[in-house]
Amino acid sequence: MFDKRNLKQALRLYAVTDNAWLGERTLAQCVEEALAGGATFVQLRDKHAAPDALAAEAAELLALCRDAGVPFVVNDEVECALAVGADGVHVGQDDMACERARALLGPDAIVGVSTQTVAQARAAEAAGADYLGVGGVRGTATKPEAGVLTPEEFCAIAAAVDIPVVAIGGVNAETIPLLADLDVDGAAVVSAIFAADDIEGATRELSRIIDETL
Repeated sequence: MFDKRNLKQALRLYAVTDNAWLGERTLAQCVEEALAGGATFVQLRDKHAAPDALAAEAAELLALCRDAGVPFVVNDEVECALAVGADGVHVGQDDMACERARALLGPDAIVGVSTQTVAQARAAEAAGADYLGVGGVRGTATKPEAGVLTPEEFCAIAAAVDIPVVAIGGVNAETIPLLADLDVDGAAVVSAIFAADDIEGATRELSRIIDETL
C-alpha cells in the first residue's frame, strides 16, 4: 500500500486512463509509457468494462505502478479496488459516497473525491477524503457535463480544506500554466497523455511544464 505521507507530491502529474484513445495499443502499454514519461499517479477509469475485465485491467496496471513506485486507484469501483489490492479509489458526486468507500477500504487506502463547490469539498474532507479532484479548468470532451470553474472558485475550494487539490478537466500543455494562480497541488490529465501518439514524450513534456508551474 502506498505511503500516504507522500501523497501530495505523488499527485503532481495524475494520469487518468481512457480506452477511447488506445488504437492498436493496449492499455498496459499506454500506462507503461506514461509512467516512463513521469506520471506520478494513475487512475483506471473504464466505465464500460464488465467486472471481470475491469479487474484484469486493474491487476495489470497495479503491477506496473508498483514497479514504478506510483500510487494506483480505480475510478468508482470499490469492489474491484479491494479485489486487486489497489491503493484506493476515486469517486464522483454520483458514485459511492466517500464515507462508505472509506469504511470499506480502511484508513490506509487512498480515497479521492470529485468536487465543484466549497460545500462539496468540506463534506468530502469530513467524510475521509485524502484529496480532491476539482474542475474543470476548461471544457472537455471526456466529461462534457462537468462544467468549468472560475479561478476564484478554485482558490475558494483549496482554501476551504487542508487536503491536496488536483485540477481536472481540460488540463493539457496549454492550460497547465493557468494553474499557477489556482492554489492546486497537481494536474489530472486524460487525453493530453492517452491521445498522444508519443505518450512517453507527451507525459515528459507535461511533467516539465508542471515543474515550472506548480
